[in-house]
Amino acid sequence: MTYCLGLKTKDGLIGLADTRITSGTETTTAKKIFTVQSKDHCFFIMTSGLRSVRDKAITYFEEVVEEEDFKFNKLYKAVNKFAEQIKQVAKEDKKAIEDAGLTFNLYAIVGGQLADDDEPCLFLVYPQGNWIEIKSGTPYAIIGNSGFGTPVLRRSLTYDESMEYALKCAFLSFDATRLSVNDVDYPIDTVVLKRNQYSIIENRFTQKELEPISRFWHDRLREAINELPAEVLQRTFQTEASLFDQDVA
Repeated sequence: MTYCLGLKTKDGLIGLADTRITSGTETTTAKKIFTVQSKDHCFFIMTSGLRSVRDKAITYFEEVVEEEDFKFNKLYKAVNKFAEQIKQVAKEDKKAIEDAGLTFNLYAIVGGQLADDDEPCLFLVYPQGNWIEIKSGTPYAIIGNSGFGTPVLRRSLTYDESMEYALKCAFLSFDATRLSVNDVDYPIDTVVLKRNQYSIIENRFTQKELEPISRFWHDRLREAINELPAEVLQRTFQTEASLFDQDVA
């Protein structure tokens, strides 16, 4: 499985992806973020789904970038070209994949800012090649194993947060997923694109580096649970007779 998260804030974009490819008796890892950078022009693609489908679509798209990248002045145009490569791979491989009992399931998050974009943009691309733009109302998208990390974001993240705060939210969302499943794991890759700076900052983090943050969050959650003002829940432990006595009193 996979965990890839794209966040959009007022100051820019953040992407986070795990690197687990296979799990079980043998585990393998690989980078899931593809980046393109040039003057006044940069974007990244994060993918989930069958690795063979991903690699083929990215390879086709790399060729497009080599030949046509200068034509892209807005990010949606690059997204459309990448979507065309997904459709091409589907034409070539979808039937064989489905005949083998698998699913053609390539999802992608594309984020970046090109010369004529007013701000950094974020898109979610579906296996059919259609897409939606991620905007300020719900400023994030997850592909892969999305269920466990979503509650953290819904409770804590808004478009107006700082990028530093948003990155913390992104890590906690990943951490919740990692603890809940065995096919999402370290190391994790991050990309950061600040508004109007046209330069993607990439980093990789290991479990050893980030374990203190995870442990801190674990301890604080336990403290918060103990401090919850939940007196009303005490009724759960009372018998019917004790409740009657309280009513009489």
